[in-house]
Amino acid sequence: MTPTLSYKIAVLVFLENEQGEHLLLLRAKPPNFGVWSPIGGKLETGIGESPFECAIRETAEETGFAVTLDDLHLFAMIAEKAYEGQSHWLMFLFRCRKPISALPPDIKEGKFGFFSRAAIETLAIPETDRTALWPIFDQYRDRFVALRADCMPGRPVKVEIEEITPPASI
Repeated sequence: MTPTLSYKIAVLVFLENEQGEHLLLLRAKPPNFGVWSPIGGKLETGIGESPFECAIRETAEETGFAVTLDDLHLFAMIAEKAYEGQSHWLMFLFRCRKPISALPPDIKEGKFGFFSRAAIETLAIPETDRTALWPIFDQYRDRFVALRADCMPGRPVKVEIEEITPPASI
């Protein structure tokens, strides 16, 4: 049975430089303290912020990099049940089509690094990123996929596809 937990809504923004390396943040605070992950943050639901508005705001706040709606592609939505046993998350995953030109300075949330896709596999990253988010990025970054993930502690993460657009050809 899934515990009654709070539900949080957030975005992750996958940024790359001109060489195709991914910008990751070594998180200095929870969630994901001490591990590398894409930038992002929670929607400001009190003001009715959309996921796209949040992705634009978080990119500017965390990196100083200005992006527009046209720079972003929403490639996935994932509902994570009981992430770290603390809360449920509804996450919107964006790929930024505009390359970031330089490594941003460190911020209170952590420090940045650029990594090739292969190098990411050797980093300390959240288990759900390793088993779900990066494979989703690899396969669907130019499409759209809706998923749900059971992240209950003590069990392997189970990810199920709910919809893919456009659908795979038959």
